[in-house]
Amino acid sequence: MVAWCEIDTLFLDMDGTLLDLHFDNYFWQHYVPQCYAKYKKTGNEEAQAALALRYKDVEGTLEWYCLDHWSRELGLDIALLKEEVDHLIVVHPHVMDFLAAVRLSGRRLVLVTNAHQKSLALKLDRTQLGGCFDAVYCAHDIGLPKEHPQFWSRLQRLEPFDPKRTLFVDDSLAVLRSARAYGFRWLLAVVKPDSHEPVRKVTDFSVINDFSEIISGLAGNKL
Repeated sequence: MVAWCEIDTLFLDMDGTLLDLHFDNYFWQHYVPQCYAKYKKTGNEEAQAALALRYKDVEGTLEWYCLDHWSRELGLDIALLKEEVDHLIVVHPHVMDFLAAVRLSGRRLVLVTNAHQKSLALKLDRTQLGGCFDAVYCAHDIGLPKEHPQFWSRLQRLEPFDPKRTLFVDDSLAVLRSARAYGFRWLLAVVKPDSHEPVRKVTDFSVINDFSEIISGLAGNKL
């Protein structure tokens, strides 16, 4: 699945890849609608339906991932609401062992996320991920989401990398397609980003359920 001898850099997504996507799914699909319903003095189902349409309008754009955008749009302090349910922020199984193995192998380890800076800071603070990476890049600092074809060229100006020797792991198929179009050779899709949801069927990328499936080859492949 992964020829470690041909890889010297890893790009890893955060939400759904390293962290359980259940936090984000619960937050946006249930908690925010509940809070919005209270604010607007309406029913939960009505609020869920209204927000689902508004989410759809900006899906795949920076606005979708931007906490400040949603605070302005909804009249709620989204960053504060995330803190209220931050006990749901959980690192996927085997992630910490995998990250440690990558560091021991001598490969460069980079976090590349669409998460807003406030969400990124909260999650790094609430988990053991802070300090694990050689570099962390947020799409909001770059000015484009990872789905955008120009994202990768902008990232490369900040983080020079060879797409033929970089392994990129993400749970978003749209993001993986964007990376493939840019020339990434090594791509993996996480098929169980949300521990509360069934495994997804993915046919156009190599897949993993969790990082235990690719950690074994690292020990004998140090740079």
